[in-house]
Amino acid sequence: MNKEELLSGFAKAFGGGGDIRGYFAPGRVNLIGEHIDYNGGHVFPCALNTGNTAVVRQRDDRKLRSFSANYPRLGILEASLDDLVKRNESWTNYVKGVIWVLEKRGMHVTKGFDIYIYGNIPGSGLSSSAAMEVVVGTMLKDYYGFDLTPVDIACIGQEAENAFIGMNCGIMDQFASAMGKKGQAIFLDTATLEYQYVPLRLEGCKIVVTNSNKPHSLVSSHYNERRQECEKALSDLQKALPVSALCQLTPEQFEANKSLIADPLCRMRAKHAVYEEDRTNKAVKALMANDLVTFGRLLNESGDSLRYDYDATCPEIDALVEEARKQEGVYGSRETGGGWGGNTVSIVREDCVEAFRRNVTEAYRERTGLRCSVYELEVGDGGRRIF
Repeated sequence: MNKEELLSGFAKAFGGGGDIRGYFAPGRVNLIGEHIDYNGGHVFPCALNTGNTAVVRQRDDRKLRSFSANYPRLGILEASLDDLVKRNESWTNYVKGVIWVLEKRGMHVTKGFDIYIYGNIPGSGLSSSAAMEVVVGTMLKDYYGFDLTPVDIACIGQEAENAFIGMNCGIMDQFASAMGKKGQAIFLDTATLEYQYVPLRLEGCKIVVTNSNKPHSLVSSHYNERRQECEKALSDLQKALPVSALCQLTPEQFEANKSLIADPLCRMRAKHAVYEEDRTNKAVKALMANDLVTFGRLLNESGDSLRYDYDATCPEIDALVEEARKQEGVYGSRETGGGWGGNTVSIVREDCVEAFRRNVTEAYRERTGLRCSVYELEVGDGGRRIF
C-alpha cells in the first residue's frame, strides 16, 4: 500500500483528522546461524524490504483500538492500557506486550491510540512478530518521546516475546528488524550485541526465499523444547567446563567433552549449536572473500544439521531443500527461521533464477500437493517513521 491507501484505510476504520503518523519495520531472513541466538552464538540475518506498517493516531483516553488490513473480518479489537492482558491467538498481544515491557521499565504510555496495521511479509517464518514488536516500539518512542535506541527497541521486543507472548526466542529477529541496512547483512554476536554490517556482494547471484506454505506456530512448536534441551546439555557440560553458553565451545572441545551430556538427544542439539557457530563464522569470512562456493557449502551443512541433529525441519521443507539443490546454478539451500515449516533460503545464479522458480515449484507440488511461493530477496532498512 502507498501512503494514500494507508491513510484511506485508517480513515475508513477510525475516521480521519488529527495527528496521524506512519511507521514501518521489516521482516528478516537469516542466511546462516540458526538456533544459536539463544546459545550465545553469532547470527547473520538481513532485513527485508517488506514488513509491517503501522498508521497511528493518539487518543485522549486510555483505549487501545487496533485494526488489521490483513484480517478485516476481525474488525476493530479493543483493549485498555489499564488491562494489558494476553488474549489467546490475538495479534494485538504484540502491541500490548511492548507496552507492558515499557511500563515495567518505567516508561509510561499515558494515552491510548488507534492503530491500523498492514503487513506484506510473504508467508510465515520471516519474523512478522518481531516486525510487529519493532514497529510498535518505534511508534511509541516517537509519539511519547522515550529515550530509546534501535537496539533498546529490539531488546524490548524480545522481552515482550519471551515474557508476555511466551515464546523463548533469542534477540536475532528483533535486532535485524530494528537495525537492518539496505544491501547489507548483520554479523551479530548475540552474547554481547556487538555487530558488523557486511555488504551482500553476491556477484551474479540472487538470494531466493521459497515459502513452503506450510504454516507453523513457534509457541506451540518444538522451539521452546529445543531451547530446554540445549540448556540441559549446557548444564551437563558445566559440571566440568567453565562455559556459560554452548557456542563458546569449539567443535574440537565439544568432541572431547560430549560424553558429559547424558541425554543423546540433548547431545545432538548441542552438536548443532557448536558446529553452527563455527559454520557461521566461516561463512561470513567466505562471503567477504567473494567465495560463494564455500559460502553455499556451509549453508548446505547448516541445513543438514537442522534436519538431522536439531530435528527442526518437516517433510515439506526437506522436499524444497532437496529440489533446490538439484537445480543448476544453486550454490546452497537450507531452511531459514524458527523451523518446522516456513521458508528456505537459496543462493542462486542470476541467470538460473527463472528455471529454479519453475522447476522447484513443479517438483514441490508433485511431492507435497502444495504450491510454494518463490521470491527474490531485496534487503532493506530497519524500523523507522515513514510519514
